[in-house]
Amino acid sequence: MATATYTVNCSILFTDLPVLERPAAARAAGFEAVEFWWPFIEATPPEADVTAFIRAIEEAGVQLSGLNFFAGYMAGGDRGVLSDPALTTEFRDNVRVAVSIAEALGTQAFNALYGNRIEGVAPDVQDDVAAKNIAYAAQAAQRIGAAVLIEPVSGAPLYPLKTAADAVGVIDRVNAEAGTTNLRLLADFYHLYVNNDDVVAAVQSHRDLIGHIQIADAPGRGEPGTGEIPLGEYFEVLGSEYGGYIGLEYKPSREDTFDWLPTSERGRGGFNVESLNTLTGTRNR
Repeated sequence: MATATYTVNCSILFTDLPVLERPAAARAAGFEAVEFWWPFIEATPPEADVTAFIRAIEEAGVQLSGLNFFAGYMAGGDRGVLSDPALTTEFRDNVRVAVSIAEALGTQAFNALYGNRIEGVAPDVQDDVAAKNIAYAAQAAQRIGAAVLIEPVSGAPLYPLKTAADAVGVIDRVNAEAGTTNLRLLADFYHLYVNNDDVVAAVQSHRDLIGHIQIADAPGRGEPGTGEIPLGEYFEVLGSEYGGYIGLEYKPSREDTFDWLPTSERGRGGFNVESLNTLTGTRNR
């Protein structure tokens, strides 16, 4: 039986602290793994900044479970650059930096946000560029035994991947064209639910392709238990064979944002579906 582990997304949690202090804060809260969106302003940051980030992870004693590739200006609405024909060089330069960070820290997953549709650029042109850039990223990640994740996203009207099937379609295309074998689905249950995807059917259909899971509740994208998403049900459908990470990618709504999760379940292998059932699983059945 596989055992899943929680990881804290330190780009949406602990945001009251400087970036380099967040891994230690996650460890102090009882977690042993963290993930980040791209933690720098630039696609290719100064070497000193990269070194400082690696050191912060190492000194905190946590595993960097996942890292996003550069996705543009997220606060301004960007959701990836890999489908933008004008930014291929910038994206590929970023891939090399991201892989170097992952190699230093033993990170095994990269999130490759697809990018919004661009006015004046035909969708099929963007999709061709995206396929080639995803293949490039997958081949770079394969060198260190890592996977590249493709994610459906909500709240971004111009982002073309809304459902699990949308993301799987991209994965299938790149696999067929480039022979890649390390592309996986990032199943963010919040995004899928908000986009009205059939999450249970998606999990059942693509169970073997899921490389990472992220959770939040809806409405509000808050802590599990603050909304209506039956997270416990989704994990029961997924089954006990999933042994990857479960990213806590939600917006804190209270001072003790982890009070829903027993301390004993926060570390490696501590995931317990019954805790989520207690919060979310039974009321929607």
